[in-house]
Amino acid sequence: MEYEIIHLQKEKWKGTIIPIKYTTDKYYDVIVNKTDKGFAIEIEKKEFTEPVTHTPEEYDFPDKLYEEHWEDAYAWGVVVNDELVAAIETNQELWSNRLRITDLWVAEKYQKQGIGHALIEMAKEQARRERRRAIILETQSCNVNAIDFYLHEGFSLIGMDTCCYKNNDLQRKEVRLEFGWFPEEKKRLNREEIEIRMETRSDWYNVELMTQHAFWNKHHLGCDEHYLVHILRQDKDYLPELSRIAVKDGNVIGCIMYSKARVVDREDTHEIITFGPLCVEPKWQGCGVGELLLRETMKLAANKGYKGIVIFGEPDYYPRIGFKTCDNFNITTADGKNFDAFMGIELAEDSMKGIKGKFYESEVFNNLPKEEVEEYNKKFPQLQKLRFPGQWD
Repeated sequence: MEYEIIHLQKEKWKGTIIPIKYTTDKYYDVIVNKTDKGFAIEIEKKEFTEPVTHTPEEYDFPDKLYEEHWEDAYAWGVVVNDELVAAIETNQELWSNRLRITDLWVAEKYQKQGIGHALIEMAKEQARRERRRAIILETQSCNVNAIDFYLHEGFSLIGMDTCCYKNNDLQRKEVRLEFGWFPEEKKRLNREEIEIRMETRSDWYNVELMTQHAFWNKHHLGCDEHYLVHILRQDKDYLPELSRIAVKDGNVIGCIMYSKARVVDREDTHEIITFGPLCVEPKWQGCGVGELLLRETMKLAANKGYKGIVIFGEPDYYPRIGFKTCDNFNITTADGKNFDAFMGIELAEDSMKGIKGKFYESEVFNNLPKEEVEEYNKKFPQLQKLRFPGQWD
């Protein structure tokens, strides 16, 4: 069947019962023995003498979406004829930088059609976007089908609680098991492993396609950054002599686009530069490609005599390269504001010491009509627009 995963808005779906029901003829037997050297734990799949069924009705507190104790819950699901037939809910465990799957359910009629896998992929995508170090979840030792599914999805056993539900969980063969999934640790690329160069006309489509992949559903539903790249090339403020792309094995995996900007203090105008987008193909994010592009082009800009760079960017990323919030330079946005994502860097010692005022970038950044973006999207493979936590609208 064809199905569409959608964001389940809290306002509409809060309190919806997730009717997790299953019948099993097997269980994972958990045996804990005290030894002279510590503890010996055995977990072995065995068969019940008779099938066992668990239903929501047997619990005082059945699973519900957006329960109060999950303060950062976020849910997606599949709705068929106004009926919820599958759902996944996550909650950010901020103190440990992990993402917990609090609910995962697919109605029996819709199982074994890839929906569960697609929902798990949503959680993995959220974890990647938020740079979580792990995804964790809870299931029961008697829910063998769920355990086998999680193992197939790359999860591994990370812990257990032998009295989570009742004091005789071990005897009842319903022990809480914790499973975890860990993103692949990526190797950082060095300068010799990629080609950094100016783009040519033959690169244009691939650069825009890579940019679309990098920003899709990141800040908004879909994105417009690939269209920005397209029109920026034609703008009078574009600086192709500073802009660069990163290529590996013949594929464009990153780009940085520079343009002229200015800081205005009443009658005084100071020329500086900005960049955007700076982006990397999702597969290669976390490998240092963006930093290589940025450091190389900053040297180019310094050599050409530019005094500084001012950007709107991620405050968790750019400070480690030397960027500071613009209040350190007596520079504000055009409407007189300062905030963590508004940053700058000097390209030589004290090179922006005499620069102060309001920052203005090219008008092209403010001229991205939605209808033009949608029309331009037709040039690329169609991607689904999805809600994720942290989007701006």
